[in-house]
Amino acid sequence: MKHIIAFAGSNSSNSINKQLATYTASLLENTKTTILDLNDFDLPIYSSDLEAKEGIPENAFQFLKILKKGDGFILSLAENNGAYSAVFKNLFDWLSRAEQKNWLGKPMLLMATSPGARGGQSVLQMAVDRFPRHDANIVGKFSLPSFDDNFSEGKITNEELNKELLVQVKALENSL
Repeated sequence: MKHIIAFAGSNSSNSINKQLATYTASLLENTKTTILDLNDFDLPIYSSDLEAKEGIPENAFQFLKILKKGDGFILSLAENNGAYSAVFKNLFDWLSRAEQKNWLGKPMLLMATSPGARGGQSVLQMAVDRFPRHDANIVGKFSLPSFDDNFSEGKITNEELNKELLVQVKALENSL
């Protein structure tokens, strides 16, 4: 059975991106899923001075170890001021120091959502451009606009948007 690692690029206890990642993971068939919470991987703010003095924190290696156990990823990125959230950017920085090609060539469904009508498209585009340089194999992408209007009770309520997501989920399944 294939194993998917799903998480949000957010540390909010009410993360709408974690809700989207969790829902998306539930749509996979015949797949084991592990849902990660970035709050379980506390990391100091990256700096080259800190890395030289103390090395790479154990939590960065632990996160990478989990990524290595998966066959693919579902990642829903939070967007803060048009870019990655601080917690995700920091994790990404540490991961890239632990292993430059930190996405390991594994299939990834890359997503974003936000309360706004653009649905995190700025951060999604940023990741589509950046992640392949770290060996990401992005096989699907999805943006959910206006989260509060289109997601309720743990699922997407807009039928057309849900159909779009199902196409991307199928692309991930077919790439495993």
